[in-house]
Amino acid sequence: MTPGELLRKEAGKWLEQAARDRISAQALIGVEASRSVFHSQQAAEKALKGFLTFRQIAFRKTHNLADLGSQCSGADRTLEAILREAEGLTDYAAAFRYPDAPYEPDSAEAVEALAIATRLCDEVQRRLESALEI
Repeated sequence: MTPGELLRKEAGKWLEQAARDRISAQALIGVEASRSVFHSQQAAEKALKGFLTFRQIAFRKTHNLADLGSQCSGADRTLEAILREAEGLTDYAAAFRYPDAPYEPDSAEAVEALAIATRLCDEVQRRLESALEI
């Protein structure tokens, strides 16, 4: 297996996990919006980690999408708009999983969070595919 194929395989593992989180987020929208937004954040986080893996950029263990996004934009400035949008998902990693949540997200908020995560995942996937065509 070539080094490029190995990178693609490792990045693909992250993107597969992101896809699973998106499926969970979709299933939970009308049932548990607070759990849905968590899975949307997780999908975005894993997509960014997949991108960084593919680009061979080390990242720390974090849920902070601004930090991960900064690393990603350093490698690909064309991602900046969606990365800024995705930063808002960071709070969903923990804020709504504990009894002292600031409020309960509703279905509309969960739909928007999933839409952002989906756009980010799609953009990352496109970049990985186009890098492989070169």
